[in-house]
Amino acid sequence: MDKKSLRKAALDYHSEGRPGKIEVIPTTETANQRDLSLAYSPGVADPCLEIRDNVDEVYKYTAKGNLVAVISNGTAVLGLGDIGPEAGKPVMEGKGLLFKIYADIDCFDLELDTKDVDEFVRTVKILEPTFGGVNLEDISAPACFEIEERLKKELNIPVMHDDQHGTAIISGAALLNALELVGKDIATAKIIVNGAGASAISCTKIYVSLGANKDNIYMYDSKGLIHGDRDNLNGKKPEFINNTVPASTSLTEILNGADVFIGLSKGNVLTKNMIQPMAKDCIIFAMANPTPEISYEDAKEARPDCIMATGRSDYPNQVNNVLGFPFIFRGALDVRASEINEAMKLGAVKALADLAKKPVPDMVNMAYSNANLNFGRDYIIPKPVDPRLITTVAPAVAKAAMETGVAKFPIKDWEAYESELAFRLGNDNKLSKIIETKAKQDVKRVVFADAQNVSVLKAAQVVVEEKIAKPILLGNRKKILEIIEEYNLQLEGVPIIDPKLPFNEAEEEKLQQYGQLFYEKRKRKGINKAEALDAMRIRSYYGCLMVETGDADAMIGGLTKKYPQTVRPAVQVVGPRKGVKKVAGIHILMTKEGPLFIADTTINHHLTSEDIADITELVAEEVRRYNIEPKIALVTYSNFGSVSKGESAVLMRKATSIIHDRHPDWIVDGEMQAHVALKPEMLTQYYPFSKLSGHKANTLIFPNLSSANIAYNLVGSVSDVDIIGPILVGLNKPIHILQLGATVRQIVDMVGIAAVHAQG
Repeated sequence: MDKKSLRKAALDYHSEGRPGKIEVIPTTETANQRDLSLAYSPGVADPCLEIRDNVDEVYKYTAKGNLVAVISNGTAVLGLGDIGPEAGKPVMEGKGLLFKIYADIDCFDLELDTKDVDEFVRTVKILEPTFGGVNLEDISAPACFEIEERLKKELNIPVMHDDQHGTAIISGAALLNALELVGKDIATAKIIVNGAGASAISCTKIYVSLGANKDNIYMYDSKGLIHGDRDNLNGKKPEFINNTVPASTSLTEILNGADVFIGLSKGNVLTKNMIQPMAKDCIIFAMANPTPEISYEDAKEARPDCIMATGRSDYPNQVNNVLGFPFIFRGALDVRASEINEAMKLGAVKALADLAKKPVPDMVNMAYSNANLNFGRDYIIPKPVDPRLITTVAPAVAKAAMETGVAKFPIKDWEAYESELAFRLGNDNKLSKIIETKAKQDVKRVVFADAQNVSVLKAAQVVVEEKIAKPILLGNRKKILEIIEEYNLQLEGVPIIDPKLPFNEAEEEKLQQYGQLFYEKRKRKGINKAEALDAMRIRSYYGCLMVETGDADAMIGGLTKKYPQTVRPAVQVVGPRKGVKKVAGIHILMTKEGPLFIADTTINHHLTSEDIADITELVAEEVRRYNIEPKIALVTYSNFGSVSKGESAVLMRKATSIIHDRHPDWIVDGEMQAHVALKPEMLTQYYPFSKLSGHKANTLIFPNLSSANIAYNLVGSVSDVDIIGPILVGLNKPIHILQLGATVRQIVDMVGIAAVHAQG
C-alpha cells in the first residue's frame, strides 16, 4: 500500500462509526429501576462501606483488579518521536485494545500533558486507587527510567514500561533457545548490541540476568561504542561501558568473531560484508521495524548458518511484544502482585522459551501451512496465534510473584486457574487470524464476481495488501476503473475481465471455450449451445467456469444478486463433490467462548432425516478443517422425546439415530433445544445419558433453512458477535456466496475461507 492509501485507510479506520477503538460497556444488569438502585443510589453505599472497613475489598466489589492504565506523555511514540499526548492517544487506545483481545484485561488510556518527571510521577501516584496495574508507554529516555523506578517504589500495584521490558522478555526467550540450538553458552557468548535506548538497555539487562557476561557485551549508540573515554553518556548507558577494546572500535570491527548481534536501532545499518566475519552459527536479531538492520534475505545469503529473528511477521522468528505484556499483566493482576519484579519477567522469559520446545498445536501448524512446525532454527519463539500463551505465560508470572512474596492473593488451584484463563478468550477464538494466516502461506487466485461494488473493491485492496489472495475482478471494466479512481484504491496490476465485452481476442476465445464446456455439461439438461454461450456473459457463470477450468482457484460472488442466482451456477458448473447429495451452507458465529458453527443456513428448504445426517457429516468435516473437534447438537423445540409427534422433533430424532449408527464415537446428540446444547451443566444435570453431557456444543444443526437462517440473522443483529459466512460445503471446488450487505471485513474473511478451501 502506498503512503497516501495507507494514510486514508488508517484515518478511516480510526474515525468511521464510533471514533477511536475502545468503549466502556456495563457488565451487570441495568434493565430496570431495581438494577439502577443497586448499581447506584442507594444500593452502592453497601460495597462502599465494605471497602471503607477493608480496602482490599475494592478488588471484590469493583473492576480495579482487571483494570490497567496505559499511560504516556507522547514523547517517544512509535517511530514518530515527541508528538505530544493528544497525538499519542490513538497508540494508547491500540495498546488497550491488545490487552483486551489477548488477555481480557480492561484498560483506560491516560495521556499526560507534562514532561516533568516529578509531575508525571505525582499524577500517576494519586491515581493508584483506580487501577490494578500501570503500563507505561512511549516515554522518552532517560525520563522513562526514572519514572518507572520511582513508580515501582511508590506504588503498591504492578508497573511496567513495556517499551523497555517487552522486547527484552521476548528476545531473551529467543536468545536462550537460539544459543541452545547452536550449542553456545550465554556466559561466554560475544554479544553486540546496536542501539542504546530504553529497549536496548532493558534487553541487555535481562541478558545479563540470564547469565551474559558484561565484559562480553559491546553496546553502540549513534556516536559509537559505549566506552569509558566518552563524556557524553546519559541515562543508563554508563552501566554498559566496556573498556576491553579501544573507544574508536567500529561496529564493523567489533562484529569480527561475534556470536550475537542485537539490533534495536534503525534499518539497513548492517551489510552482508559486516556479518561475514561473525562466529560460526551466529545469531542475528535485527529488530528495527519496519526495516530491519539487515534484511532476512541478505543475512541468510551472507551467512546461511545464522539464526535470524526480526520484528516482522513475514519472516521466521518474529520478536513481537504481544507475546509478553498481555500475559505478564494477566498473571500479575490475578495474584494482586504489588509489582512486576525481575523474577516475574524471567518467569515469562523461561515460559516462552519452554513453550517453543513443546509440540505445536494443530491449529498453529494449520495457520502457517506447516504440518510439522517444531523447535529449530526457524522456530525459536512461539507464534502470536498460539492459544497456549495465556495459559503458559500468565501462570509462570503468577508463580514467580508468589515465590518472591509480592503476591497478595496467591493461587491455590492451578488447574482451575488455567481453565479460567482458557475460558476468558475461548480456546478457538482466534479463528479469523488462523484463517488469514493460513491463506497467506499459499496465495490463491480468487475471482470477485461482483467487482462493480465499492465494498468488494475495498476488500480486494485489503486482500492484495495483506497477501491473502490474488484477486481477479469481474464486471464492467469502465465502472470498475471509475470506482477505483473515485475512492483512490490501489489495485494496479489486478486483472479486470468483462464477460459482456471481451477486451481482446484472448478473452473472446476464453468466452467461447467456457461456453462450449458449459454446453457439454448441460446439453442433456435442456440447454442449447446459444444459451450456454449467453450464460457466459453472466459474471457468476463465467467466474464458476474460471474455477472449473483451473483459470482461478476459488470464487466469491452474490453480493448484489439474489442468493439462488449465484448458487445455481455453482451447482450447475462445479457441482457437488462425489458422494455428496446435498450442498449446504454454514455460518460461523465468533462468540467470546469460541466459534459456533450453524447449518444449514442458506440452501435446503425441505430435508429428510437422511439429508440432515448427510449435512451433519459435511459440517463436521468443515469444523475439523480448522482443527476444532466438532461437538454437535441437532436442535429443535423438544428435548429427547419430550414432544412425541412434532414434525421437526421426529425429524431430528431420526437424524440423530442415523448419525449415531454411522459415527458411534462422535460427540453428537439430539433432538434438543438450543439453550440446552450450549449449557453443559444443564445437560449433565438433566440428561446425563447424552453424548454431549459435559460438553458445550460448538456446532448446531437445524431442522430446516428457515430456523437456521432466522437464528444466525437474529443473533448477528442483536449482539456484537462477528459472523463469517455463508460457507458452501459439499461443492467440488470452492465457490462462496456473499450475504446481502456484507461489510468489507466480512468479504475479506470469506476470501480467506475460499483461499483455505482452495489450498485443501
